[in-house]
Amino acid sequence: MRRLTLGAGTVDVRRPRVRNTEERFESRVLPLFVRRTSKVRDLIPTLYLHGLAEGDFDLALRGLLGDGAPVSASTVARLKERWHADYQMWRRRSFEDLEVVYLWVDGVYVKAGLEKEKAAVLVALAGLTDGRKVIVTIEPGYRESTESWSALLRDLKVRGMGCPCLVIGDGHLGIWGALRNVFPEADEQRCWNHKVMNVVARLPKRAHAQAKPLLCSIPYGATREEAKARRDAFVEWCRESGYQTAAETLVRDWNRMVAFYAYWRPIGRTSGPPTRWSHPLPPSG
Repeated sequence: MRRLTLGAGTVDVRRPRVRNTEERFESRVLPLFVRRTSKVRDLIPTLYLHGLAEGDFDLALRGLLGDGAPVSASTVARLKERWHADYQMWRRRSFEDLEVVYLWVDGVYVKAGLEKEKAAVLVALAGLTDGRKVIVTIEPGYRESTESWSALLRDLKVRGMGCPCLVIGDGHLGIWGALRNVFPEADEQRCWNHKVMNVVARLPKRAHAQAKPLLCSIPYGATREEAKARRDAFVEWCRESGYQTAAETLVRDWNRMVAFYAYWRPIGRTSGPPTRWSHPLPPSG
C-alpha cells in the first residue's frame, strides 16, 4: 500500500506484485518511489515563485491536498538546490548555433528571493531566422539599470550570440544605454504594447473602446508610410476631441516606433527594397 498525492487530494494505492517474468516489471502508471503526480510536483516551484516561504509548504499543501501530502522545509530546500543547478546549466549553454534577428527585452518584477531594494528579473527572448522564439536568458538585475542590462548582453555575447538586427523593448533608459555599450550596431525598436498603454492612459475611459482598435492597427500598416498615415488620422481625431496629450504621446519617439519596417515584409508583399529579414508580424513586447 502506498499513499499517492494527486491534484484532488491524497489517496491510498495498492501496487500489485508481479512475479515469474523474464524481465523486471516497472509500472508506467505508478513508477517506483513516486509519491506525488507531476501536477503536484510542478505546483511546488509555482508556489515558491509566488512568495510562499519554505516553512509554510507543509501547512499550505495540507490545506490544498489533505493531511497525507506534507512537504517539509528540508524537502523544499533540496528542491531549490536542484532548481539552482538546472538553472546554472541552462544559463551556461552556448548560442553559437543561433541566428538571432530580433531580441525582445523586458524586466519582470517578482516577490520571491528578492531583497527589500527594488529589483527585477531581466528577460531576453530571441527571434531566430527560422521563425522560432527562444528565451536566451533570465537574470536578476537592479532596477533595470544600464549596468545590469550591460552585464546581461555581454554574457550573451561571450556565449556566442551574434548582434541582433533589431532589439525591442519599452522606453526604460537602462536597456538602450546597455545596447550602445555592447551591440551599438543593433537598431532600436520601442514596444508597441507599451506605447498603446501609455497613449490610452492619457485618454478618458469613455474613449478607450474607440481608441484601442485605431492604435493597434497602426503598426500593421503594409508600409511605414501607411503606418504614419494611420498615426496622423489618430492624432487628428485626438485634436478634434481635445485629447492633445494622447496625441503627443503617440508621436513622441516615432522613428523608434517604426524601425521594424526595415526588416519586415507583410505576407503577400513582393515589391520593394530587399531586407535582411522578413517576418509576418511587427514586433511588440
